[in-house]
Parts: sequence; structure tokens; C-alpha cells
Amino acid sequence: MFEGKTVAVVVPCYNEATQVEKVLATMPGFVDLVLVVDDRSTDGTAEVVRRSVAERGGDDRVVLIEHERNRGVGAAICTGYKEARSRRIDVTAVMAGDAQMDPDQLDALVAPVARSQADYAKANRLFYQGAWGSIPRHRYLGNALLSMLTKIASGYWHVADSQTGYTAIGLDALGLVDLDAVYPRYGYPNDLLVRLNVFDLRVADVHLRPVYNVGEQSKMRLWRVVPRMTWLIFTRFLWRMKEKYVVRDFHPLVLFYGAAAFTGVMGVGFFIRLVYVWIATGLIPEINALVWALCAISSTQFGLFAMWFDMEVNRHLNGGIGLRPGRPPAPRPSRTGGRTPAAPDPHEPSGSEGDAA
Repeated sequence: MFEGKTVAVVVPCYNEATQVEKVLATMPGFVDLVLVVDDRSTDGTAEVVRRSVAERGGDDRVVLIEHERNRGVGAAICTGYKEARSRRIDVTAVMAGDAQMDPDQLDALVAPVARSQADYAKANRLFYQGAWGSIPRHRYLGNALLSMLTKIASGYWHVADSQTGYTAIGLDALGLVDLDAVYPRYGYPNDLLVRLNVFDLRVADVHLRPVYNVGEQSKMRLWRVVPRMTWLIFTRFLWRMKEKYVVRDFHPLVLFYGAAAFTGVMGVGFFIRLVYVWIATGLIPEINALVWALCAISSTQFGLFAMWFDMEVNRHLNGGIGLRPGRPPAPRPSRTGGRTPAAPDPHEPSGSEGDAA
């Protein structure tokens, strides 16, 4: 247990026979339950898990769950979430089976959720000192771009490193999210953030050390994943606008986003016509150019105002950056829109000062 709260760790695996034993061997002692979810591996990952447990004389904490078919990393994590929820585990973390998540940092990730400072905590590797040198450049830049898009789509403007899988979530949050509807593959963390925001759940961004070159083998093909994820983020943004600002409670920011989209499309049309006339006649029609400029400026202003409104609406969902001595928990919003004040946290955090950048 961690400070009186039960803790489970979901370990999603797909062809991690060379790495998963390392994950199990270094699992922190405060973890009560380890849920290894084998997503139909073809390299004998499940057998390695069974052998590893047997060699240590049996570990009652480890539970192996095997998918009958490959369903994706998001689906594997949600399978573990469902099992942890059914067992009423207070905090459920995720540590991938490739050993890229430092077990010594798990307490810093679990702490905000266990202490009711946040409903969901996620690692942020981008702000850690030396991240630019330790993370492969193409992954750093791709992650930064997707993080920017996810800020807009999810409404959590204070978080970055949206693609990290090192996370912790509370039991109440698991009870609210429809786990069967969460995106099953690499876009899972982006989709989950959007769904958490619709329920006004607090998210903590914990600065942790990135881990690379420990024998992991990336199964992500960027040229296939990035276009899919960009489309996923866009559709989830539209879904959040509908669910949070139209269906549940109307907010004028949707009108600003709508105006930005409308004037943006009009601007594109006028720009195409401008280029066509210029090529055909060698002249630039002044009225056409003026209307195009007006549409471009209006679209930009409407969009920025909509983002600013969204930031203000979701400001109270900031669960903190890491943990700081003497920092009181953020107020917890009620489901009716009000806030319930939280008592100050008397505990001194452990391990977070070294992890914060």
C-alpha cells in the first residue's frame, strides 16, 4: 500500500519476452497487485511471465491476463483497468512491459492520486533536464507536436508529453470513464485525456526522467500512426465540444470555434480564387485580397479567443506539476459545477524534487 491506499500496476505487453521479466523483478514493494496483460504475443511473453513468477517462489501479486486476439495497447490497458476496478483498487498505474518506465519513480506518480491532489497523473518527460539529449529527436519533435494538438483537443492546457504511457488513475475516475469506448491503440492516452476532461477530472503533470536504450524495441510506425492520431485528436476535439459545451452545459466558446472554422474556410476559398485570378490575368483583385485578409485575421482572432475561454474554464483541473512540500491539494470540483475545498496535505512528498525539472 502507498500511504494507506491500495495500488495496482497494469503491465501491457506485446512481444516483450526479453523485457517483461525485468519489469516484474524491479516492481516496487508498495504495489499490491500487478496485472500483466498479454495482447496475444507471438514470442512467448506469457510463458516468460509464468516462469519468472515461479522462479521467485510464486508471487501472489502477479495476475496474468491473456487476450485471445491482438487488440492494441489501449485495449490491453483498459483490460487491466477493468480488473483493478472490479477489485476496488484505490490507485492503478501503468508500466509498459518494455522496461522503459523507471520503477523508482512510481511513487512520485502515484502520490498525487493517492493524496487526492489529482484524479489522474501522467509522466512528462519533455521538461526533464537532459530530455532533448536522451530522447530520439524525431520522437521528441513528434511528441511535442502531438502534445500541442492534444492540449487543444483535451482542454488540459497545462499538460505536455501526451504520448507517455506512464500514468496513474484513481478508482473514482475509472468508475466514470467508459473503458469500452476508449480508443484501443496508440491514440489511447490522447482519447483518455479528452474523456477525463468531459467529467471535470483533475490531471497532474509529473516531471519524470525519460528512459531509453534499455533493450526496448519500438513497434510504432510513425508514418502510419501520426496521420491516424491527428485525425483521432481532431474528432475527439469535436466530440468534447459537443459533450462538454453543448450537451452538458452550453458555453459561448463553441460559437467562437465555429466562427473561426467558418471564416477560415471562407478565407481558403478566397485565397484560391486570388491565386487563380493572378495566374490567369497577372493582376491581384484588391477586393478579393482585402476579403481574404479579413477572413484570415478574423479566423485567427476567433480561434485564439475560443482557446482562451477554454483555458479559463479548465484552469481548476490542474492537479499540479510534480509534488512540492507544503503545497495544498487543488480543490475538487463537484459534479454539479461547484467546488469542494480540500484539506491541506500534511505529508511531505518523496522523490518528486529530483524528478521535477
